[in-house]
Order: sequence, then C-alpha cells, then structure tokens
Amino acid sequence: MRLEDKVAIIVGAGQTPGETLGNGRATSLLFAREGAKLLLVDKDKTSAEETASLVQSEGGTAEAVQADVQSMDDCERFAARCKERFGRIDILHNNVGIGAGDAPVHKVNEETWLRILDVNLTGAYRSCHADLPIMREQGYGCITNISSVAAICATRTAAYRASKAGMNAMSQDIAMSNAKYGIRVNVIMPGLMDTPMAIEGYAKARGVSREEVREGRNKLVPLQKQMGTAWDVAYAALYLSSDEAKFVTGALLPVDGGQSAKVG
Repeated sequence: MRLEDKVAIIVGAGQTPGETLGNGRATSLLFAREGAKLLLVDKDKTSAEETASLVQSEGGTAEAVQADVQSMDDCERFAARCKERFGRIDILHNNVGIGAGDAPVHKVNEETWLRILDVNLTGAYRSCHADLPIMREQGYGCITNISSVAAICATRTAAYRASKAGMNAMSQDIAMSNAKYGIRVNVIMPGLMDTPMAIEGYAKARGVSREEVREGRNKLVPLQKQMGTAWDVAYAALYLSSDEAKFVTGALLPVDGGQSAKVG
C-alpha cells in the first residue's frame, strides 16, 4: 500500500493490442494494487476502459476518460474531472508516445516531424500545464514523464529523439519551477522493452515476425541479453510516485538493462 489514499492520473493508460502488457496498463494495475485511486486517460476510450475493468476486477478504483493530449481543452477537462471525482491530484503519470514514420532528418517529412513533436513533447506540456495549478494550490504533487534512452543515445529516429530529449529538459525545468510548492517532477527513460507498441509496431513496419524482432532487440541489451517488460517501468514509476522518493526531483532514471551506460 505504498500509494494508499493517493489519487493518480495516468495519461496513456490504454495500450496497443498485442501479446504482452503495455507500460500504461502495467502502471495502472500496479498503482491500484498499491492503494491509489485512478483516473485513466487515453485517446482510445475502449482501451482505457479495458484497463479500468482490469483494475476494478482486482478491487481497485478507476474511471476511464477519453482525451487527446493534442488538445489543451481535453487536458484541462481530465484534470477538472479528477478534481471533481476525487478532490485532488496527487500523481500525474504521462505515458504517451508515438514514432511511426520517423527517420533521420534528411528523410523524415515535415508532417511526421511536427506530429511526433506535438504528441510526445507538447502533449506532455499540455498535460502538465493543465494539472500543475491544482497541484500548486494543494501544495503537493508528483509528476512522472515517460521519456526514452533514445533521448541520450544516437538513433535513426530524429523526431522521436528530439521529442524525448525535449521532455527531459522540460521536466527538469518544471521540477525547478515548482519545487517550492512541494511538487516533484521526474523522468523515466525506458530502454528496449517487450511491449505491444514496440514489438507489434516494429514487426508490422519491417514485415517480419514478432519473434525475429524480439531476438534482434534482446541482443542489444547488456543485462542478460533480455529486454525489459512493462512491469520494470511500472515499478520505477511506483518508487518515484511514492513517499520513498520524497527527496527525489529533477531525476532522469534509465530503466534499460544498462543500454545507456554501454553507449556512454
């Protein structure tokens, strides 16, 4: 019960269909098991409702809300709904990210570049912008933004990397701007994870089997040549959202099996 009586908004609480669990759904389940009441936000309401049903089947409290982080009105609406339903917002977990169509700068088209930056970076800005006034008023809050080790490692995905590097910088700025209000802001940088968005997306884009994608990605991970799972991200988020991390803010936490250390 490390989050007993806490209220959490999880943005990106649904997931891509697939064989495994996504980061948002795993975090939702774990937070509920640890005592949090949840507002589960996703662009795909059906997927958010599936997550809510799983939480409720275990005796947890969760409400699903459809919202798009590309809309400030939507972000303000889910922040207001959380305050209305639960009376406060203790935790904001931003887990939205896309990368379809990305490429090096000389290849990626402008429309794709702008879409990825708008969803991944500006979407997190909108979510934080909508929730921070409530947290500042109550004198407490914890924000965790899901970035990527791609933010600090060379990749062939220019827009995705730029968006995640921007999220790291923005998060630290929010942390410093809001520390005096008792608000902590941290970043998790997942590495290669065995989640539906990663495996299904790469398999489809490259026209290969899921097993081939997994084999190739596993080889790149220093720690036992094995990707992480959504639970690894969820447990990192649990720590950062709990009172155990009450003196932790502005941190960039890799959850990557040593991949970023290998790159340097």
